Amino acid sequence: MRLLHNARIHTLDAAHPIASAIAIDAGYILAVGGDELLVECEHAEREDMGGRVILPGLTDAHIHLQEYALSLQFVDCEVETREEILCRVAERLRQALRGEWVRGHGWNQNTWGGEWPAAADLDAVAPENPAYLTAKSLHVAWANSTALKLARINPSTPDPVNGRIQRDARGVPTGILFEEAVKLVEAVIPEPTPEELVKNFQQIIARLWRMGLTGVHDFDKRTCFQALQLLRERGDLQFRVVKSIPLELLPQAVALGLRSGFGDDFLRIGSVKFFADGALGPHTGAMFESYVDEPQNRGILILDNEQLFEQGCLAAKSGLSLAVHAIGDRAVHEVLEGFARLRTYERERGLPALRHRIEHVQTIHPDDTGRLAELDVIASMQPIHAPSDMLVANRLLGGRAAFSYAWRTQAQHGARLAFGSDAPVESPNPFRGLHAAVTRRRADGSPGPEGWFPEQRLTVREALEGFTLGPAFAAGMENRLGQLSAGFLADLTVVETDPFTCDPVDLYSIQPTATMVGGDWVWQS
Repeated sequence: MRLLHNARIHTLDAAHPIASAIAIDAGYILAVGGDELLVECEHAEREDMGGRVILPGLTDAHIHLQEYALSLQFVDCEVETREEILCRVAERLRQALRGEWVRGHGWNQNTWGGEWPAAADLDAVAPENPAYLTAKSLHVAWANSTALKLARINPSTPDPVNGRIQRDARGVPTGILFEEAVKLVEAVIPEPTPEELVKNFQQIIARLWRMGLTGVHDFDKRTCFQALQLLRERGDLQFRVVKSIPLELLPQAVALGLRSGFGDDFLRIGSVKFFADGALGPHTGAMFESYVDEPQNRGILILDNEQLFEQGCLAAKSGLSLAVHAIGDRAVHEVLEGFARLRTYERERGLPALRHRIEHVQTIHPDDTGRLAELDVIASMQPIHAPSDMLVANRLLGGRAAFSYAWRTQAQHGARLAFGSDAPVESPNPFRGLHAAVTRRRADGSPGPEGWFPEQRLTVREALEGFTLGPAFAAGMENRLGQLSAGFLADLTVVETDPFTCDPVDLYSIQPTATMVGGDWVWQS
């Protein structure tokens, strides 16, 4: 038995919100209280926490583990100019073998005025090696001519369904690929083996522990799941992962009889991942009204409510919940319409009301703001997107930006919030997410003391619940995860700075000093 004492413990248990000691045994919390535990647990191994703050273990409710792990090896393209990206690609090529793929991630054409780059730009610095750079949103990519040739993309290549190959006035592909078109190139890039990913994941999980994370909800695909299973089989997965199923594998999942929640407390099946539209930055999020700077463009609607209902019924009959990517207000509306029909279907057939989710909900029509709560659909949102995207949102949406990244609106209506990062789109550091949720400001203080649309700010407790109680509920683990109470799993994060009393500006720079998973210290500074 272990007793942590002399601490300030924020339990997130409404009945006992503050404590100073916590008793732990066999991976679970035995008791949470005060000095009386020093007497009651006199034979426990005692650890004086020196007045530090203990929080429930934090969970990122939307991450791409494989993409994040690999992106740390890529050329960092999150810079202000196209020229800087090209310089970095050229530098990487000095170390690359002939014919080796050069990968990069993080560029955003909006940072340099909105002009799209081209294959010719990359060809100038990478004339022989294939080069492929994903945008920050992961919904558009920039390839050089060698990569296009390997993918057999030429003027006669048709646009794939729900994708677009950008072309010049002569119909020649420019090197910019939208949505499903990115898969044409990704299909010819050598994929890491599960064993290779295991090594990457061991490093990445240690990195996430240092950020205070004790678990994630992952939205990558088959190879990622294989690697996680290998880690679990070997007893090396001291990290809680809820694993989504890609839509294309829904028939196989149904045939196998998989259900949401199948697995154990370290690795379990989550939801089936659908895509209803694209993203804001590349103008592919499906909108009711056109983008301000592209009057003829309302984005790409990948999935309407009829399609969602049809495939959702197949999933629901098998006990699989849905997690639907929807960023534009039209996409969110279509998903809500589909969920309304699916809820009726569940009731009429005596099926359980599954824990369906909408991922992102970045923009929403005013008439739809209360419908997630009405339908008991989880709002899986990423606060860190707001300060990152605010200038682009203002420019692309105009007045509609007031209804974007609207966490307070969803909380007021009673929707359940589950917060994440969408890493590698943004940093998975949950304290940066907390800072964004509470201040709606960037690290440099912009746009000002009140933040961007300050009426959408959350309290520290509300924001922290988004990284604890919300993900636990979404995973069906609210009876043992998300708060520090007797009978719950002993997952916790230790910090020096109390997020409940510090200046909200300081939330951004909070550094955990220790992380515990299942009663074991997995990291200590």
